[in-house]
Amino acid sequence: MNAPMWTDACEREAQRVVHASLSEDLGERGDLTSALVMKCRGRDAGTMHAAVVSREAGVLAGARTGGLVASAVGATWEPVLEDGAALSIGSVVGRLHGPAAGVLAGERTLLNLLGVLCGTATVTRRFVESVAGTRACVCDTRKTLPGLRRLQKFAVACGGGTPHRMGLHDAVLVKDNHLAGLDPTEIAGLASRLAPDARAAGAAFIEFEVDGLDQFDALLALPAGTIDMVLLDNFDLPMLREAAQRRDARAPGLLLEASGGVKLETIAAIAATGVDRISVGALTHSVRSLDLGLDALA
Repeated sequence: MNAPMWTDACEREAQRVVHASLSEDLGERGDLTSALVMKCRGRDAGTMHAAVVSREAGVLAGARTGGLVASAVGATWEPVLEDGAALSIGSVVGRLHGPAAGVLAGERTLLNLLGVLCGTATVTRRFVESVAGTRACVCDTRKTLPGLRRLQKFAVACGGGTPHRMGLHDAVLVKDNHLAGLDPTEIAGLASRLAPDARAAGAAFIEFEVDGLDQFDALLALPAGTIDMVLLDNFDLPMLREAAQRRDARAPGLLLEASGGVKLETIAAIAATGVDRISVGALTHSVRSLDLGLDALA
């Protein structure tokens, strides 16, 4: 697959995260261990060459963070692989060159950040492969790790996933808490009144969440184009199939998104119901970092 676009916004977020991570790691005194070791070894100005190596199979995401960390600690970064590349055990992601004290100071910041992003891309790739051959795409959510929203969503794209809204600011998703106390007819009426204002505000899309087929039927009756998507929250498989059949018959242009407790073991069956999108919070909120290491080179 082609590498996703690393934007200026990704760069700014990564710079912020790298700066904060180095600050909490080094404090005001710097790397005390490395300073003492280098002094005792007589290598205050020693140079180190090291490689970031994958300890397990996965997908690369966030390779450019290597350059940001290297720059912050006075080293240089030589990328070897591009974002989206498949990693196997022993794959070299990139190489660091520079003062030994600097390389060692940046080691944990680089591995922590790169590991989270590669882990996000890796689990996304597994979900995407599970729905191959269906009409469904795998979408991320806003359930990202604090401070890593844009970078994790970039990592989802590296794994072949489809971005949902970036945040509350760029699209309209009317959820159950917004609709509390409204019956299906009132929900449809709200959609009709809200849609023009949402379009005028430049919303990327308009989506309404429903938790039953009665609410869904009310939205199906709206004129085509009033809303863009319906989020089918915690529907079981028979309900998802029924919703897709009703959509196909009455509003074929309306996109359906399935959500709620989606697992790797269940996503293929969900995709087979005919929904268009499946949102998976597990891509980002409980991701396991990919095991990466920094190996000194002779």
